[in-house]
Amino acid sequence: MICGISGQDGGYLAQLLLDKGYAVYGASRDAQASSFGNLVQLGIRERVECVSVSLRDFRSVLQVLVKVRPDEVYNLAGQSSVGLSFDQPVETMESISVATLNLLEALRFVDYPIRLYNAGSSECFGETGDQPADENTPFRPRSPYAVAKAAAFWETANYREAYHLFACSGILFNHESPYRPQRFVTQKIVAGACDIARGRQHGLQLGNLQIQRDWGWAPEYVEAMWLMLQQERAEDYVIATGHTYSLEAFAQAAFAAVGLDWTDYVSSDASQMRPTDIMVGRANPAKALRQLGWQASLRMPDVVGLMTAAYNARHASRS
Repeated sequence: MICGISGQDGGYLAQLLLDKGYAVYGASRDAQASSFGNLVQLGIRERVECVSVSLRDFRSVLQVLVKVRPDEVYNLAGQSSVGLSFDQPVETMESISVATLNLLEALRFVDYPIRLYNAGSSECFGETGDQPADENTPFRPRSPYAVAKAAAFWETANYREAYHLFACSGILFNHESPYRPQRFVTQKIVAGACDIARGRQHGLQLGNLQIQRDWGWAPEYVEAMWLMLQQERAEDYVIATGHTYSLEAFAQAAFAAVGLDWTDYVSSDASQMRPTDIMVGRANPAKALRQLGWQASLRMPDVVGLMTAAYNARHASRS
């Protein structure tokens, strides 16, 4: 069962699990009303059984677990935008930390073993400077989103230790795909570059171009999620490429992909900067390679190329 199946990771994970022969259930607040657009675009909507569940309601969570009786639960749900979390801190906290707690508590009550994957976030680390973060790096969250993710991480660890649940968190660094909404800066840059090249847009305003992140390819990262639940013992893992680039470099790559010089079109707008932000995100994913056999094969330039090609193909088909 995948909670948050409507999102980027949920769609790719559903596709991966279906290819492995799983029966996949997608949990949504209102399964009858949701369009599940990503599942439709991936061509798997008819192969996924969607069920309604409110993760903020313990009874609702318990009922769906009893009904579905899943072997594995992937918790990918919750408000997913760091920027939006500053405007909606309560919604962010409840949709992430309260939802995770309800899942864990429900798993404690059911009478059969269920393995739980919890979607953690590199945002929990905060500012680590040039030190790559690994599984032992302390959390110093700098946004309401990161605070909520840190709470969910420790809830998961506590239930694993106190009640011996198979529950683990993947501490994922930034990972992108064509299914990122345009409120995410990566998709905003890709869409802006493509639309400017087509004459549909004249310029692009971004926040701090000097921030640095480790950007990977989402379809590779969902495989790491699955691998975590196949281990003999539940443990937490940092998932990343191990290579960091600036937002400026991301913009340069996106505009170069459409034959343009980014400096002619991109400007920095202070109003788009967050109240607090992480300047540099660096990762050490050695444990994932050592214990899961997982390693990212695509880095930021590859990701930009794939996103740009997908955006152009999608919009060319509509014209």
